[in-house]
Amino acid sequence: MNRSAALLTATLTLLLGFAQVTYAADKVDAADFAEEASAKGIAEIETSKLALQKGTRDELKKFAQTMIDDHTRANDELKALAEKKQLELSSDADLINKAKAMILQVREGESFDEAYANNQVVAHEQAIELYEKAAASDDAEISAWAKKMLPKLKHHLKMAEGLREETHQRTPPEQSVQ
Repeated sequence: MNRSAALLTATLTLLLGFAQVTYAADKVDAADFAEEASAKGIAEIETSKLALQKGTRDELKKFAQTMIDDHTRANDELKALAEKKQLELSSDADLINKAKAMILQVREGESFDEAYANNQVVAHEQAIELYEKAAASDDAEISAWAKKMLPKLKHHLKMAEGLREETHQRTPPEQSVQ
C-alpha cells in the first residue's frame, strides 16, 4: 500500500471512531436526520459513479447504477419532505464519506472492486441504523418516511453483502484488502 493510501486509511479509521459516538441515542431528531440522510445519499451516488468508471466487473457496475438510481430517487423524496418541513439538507457528502471516496480514488482494478463492495456494506449498515432511529422519531412524517425506506436499504445491504462475497472470492489472497 502506498503512503497516500496508508494515510487515507488511518484518517478514515480515526473518523469512524468519532462517528460511533454520534450513534449513541435511540432516536434522531428530524433536522439531524434530514442532514445526515441527505449526506449519506450524496455519498452513495458519488462513490457509485466512481464505481461505474473504475469498476472491473459487470455485476459491480450494475449494482452501482442501481445505487445511483435508488439513492437519487430517495434524495428527491427527502428533499420534498425537507422543504415541506423546512429542514435543511446537506449539499455534500459528510467528512467520513469524503474520506472513503478518497480511499476509493487511489484503488485500481480488483482492489477497487473489493474496497467499493466493502464500503457499500458498511455504508448500508450505517444507513439502516440511522433510518431505524428516524423510524422511532417523534416526528410522524419523518418516522413514516424512514419506515418506508428501510426495506429498500435492507435489500441494498443484502445486495452489497453478495457483491462483497463475490469480490472476495475472485480476488487472490495477496490482493485482498482489509
